[in-house]
Amino acid sequence: MSPRILWVRALSWGCLSNPMTIPSLNDAVDRDSARVHASCVVVADRGLLILGASGAGKSSLALQMMALGAHLVADDRVDLEMAQDCIMASPVPEISGLIEARGIGLLRAQNAPSVVVHFVLDLDQEETARLPDPITIPLLRHTVPLLRGAAVPNLAPTLVQLLRFGRVDPEWPNK
Repeated sequence: MSPRILWVRALSWGCLSNPMTIPSLNDAVDRDSARVHASCVVVADRGLLILGASGAGKSSLALQMMALGAHLVADDRVDLEMAQDCIMASPVPEISGLIEARGIGLLRAQNAPSVVVHFVLDLDQEETARLPDPITIPLLRHTVPLLRGAAVPNLAPTLVQLLRFGRVDPEWPNK
């Protein structure tokens, strides 16, 4: 086997990062930066940080969104950093431009260098309300709108639409 093939196999997601060694978001609440087990995509300069347990579908969702025009920021691990009054997500240099396609392998992707995180999506949480009230999640020294994504139909196109155009205020039309 060539050294290049061995290096790529060493970078396989299972060997590259053990989620148990990466701080959880709870550990990153009072910090200025953190590396988290997540994926991140960007649409219309708005970043979406995708959370979930291993096997929850973070990479699959990112790939579906990329097919609809999103750009990859990072897969499997994301570097987060406070920047004035927002949170920036950046790729981890060692795996920048790579995304896992389960059953296929690691794919190359053109990625965005960094993006402001506008939403956090948790694939482990289910939203039961048809029109949910906005909620937030603490992240670094900031709060970010949280979306619950488990069992949401048409999730990829819905998220692309949200990132492109936003959502209506829950008080509408009374506001």
